Amino acid sequence: MSKYTTGELAKLCSVTVRTVQYYDTRGILVPSELTEGGRRLYSEEDLRLLKIICFLRELDLPIDAISQILKEDHPEKVIGLLIEQQEKALQDELTEKQEKLEKLRDLKSGLKGQTIVSLESIGDIAVVMQNKEKRKRMLRNTILAGIPLALLQWFSIIFWIVTGTWWPFVLWLVLSIPFGVLFTRYYYKHTDYICPECHQVFKPSLKEVFWANHTPTARKLTCTSCGYKGFCVEIWGGDEK
Repeated sequence: MSKYTTGELAKLCSVTVRTVQYYDTRGILVPSELTEGGRRLYSEEDLRLLKIICFLRELDLPIDAISQILKEDHPEKVIGLLIEQQEKALQDELTEKQEKLEKLRDLKSGLKGQTIVSLESIGDIAVVMQNKEKRKRMLRNTILAGIPLALLQWFSIIFWIVTGTWWPFVLWLVLSIPFGVLFTRYYYKHTDYICPECHQVFKPSLKEVFWANHTPTARKLTCTSCGYKGFCVEIWGGDEK
């Protein structure tokens, strides 16, 4: 069976000699043998244990917590659970990296159609891509919030036609007006626009936004920075509020 000195063990686990000695003084990595001269010798089992300790330290667990885990009747169960959590965290990180890669590809695709690529155009596309998911989430939430009201509308109309009772429709009307006001203010508060001329992010007046001609991703507005009048790209603006 292999025996390792303190220096050899430290090198195998990419830690310092002082770290191995410190774990010894804390009682969580006691050497299997001591030579007649007092030299520490570690076994394969000690090497495995040090790797576990290093893993737990990478999870920012304090030494006292590691000591308690190792003293459990079945420490492998706790360590196994921690490994599963770390695996999930790494998988989430990979997913995040993949999403960033997709955004870069979208950015690259967006630049292909431009004959002149400027820093401003790159910035515009980057802002749009970064905020696309937040804006989609906002729209999804508002649609979900409006579904009960839409169902009430259809129910009240059908109920009125079938029974001649009109008060459910009045109830819907009373509820829909404040909902429409709240929805409009919420949408306005969380939306900004990018001017294609000066590339500035701006917020027009609520009145202009409400009456402006629009597409699903842009509105015909007047830029507050340069005075440009035309379609401006709609982006999420909630983080700046």
